[in-house]
Amino acid sequence: MQSKVSTVEDYLASLPEDRRAAINAVRRVILENLDRDYQEGMNYGMIGYYVPHRVYPAGYHCDPKQPLPFAGLASQKNYMSLYLMSVYCGCGEEGAAGRHARWFRDEWAKTGKKLNMGKACIRFRKIDDLPLELIGRAIKRISAKTYIQYCEASLSRKNSTASARKRT
Repeated sequence: MQSKVSTVEDYLASLPEDRRAAINAVRRVILENLDRDYQEGMNYGMIGYYVPHRVYPAGYHCDPKQPLPFAGLASQKNYMSLYLMSVYCGCGEEGAAGRHARWFRDEWAKTGKKLNMGKACIRFRKIDDLPLELIGRAIKRISAKTYIQYCEASLSRKNSTASARKRT
């Protein structure tokens, strides 16, 4: 469920105390490890971390008016969510992005915590469900420059595949 508020502070203030504490704990870990070229703000009705247009003018390929999304943090109806796009982009593909996704899943398994994850969405009900140290390492590992390279390589593969299909 998307929030209609326009600032991170208002978003946090709108949450029940237990969720506010959990979201704030994850937020602190993200901010402590985030590359300086990313920016925090409200994006898609949640707290977003993204590559702003001043760094990557092309923006998000699905909607170039939007900055390139990197991570997100949200309170949903039945759980909270941490979105890590760097773990999704390239998933199942060879190359650096695929290796990052594999690294993340392997490192999570070592924590002994259960991973409740969709393609890029990690669902959690309480802060103890997350290995915060690993979240910090995953954020720190991917600079904005590296993330842009992952995204451009993924789009290039997608466009090459689409072109090949048209020729057959």
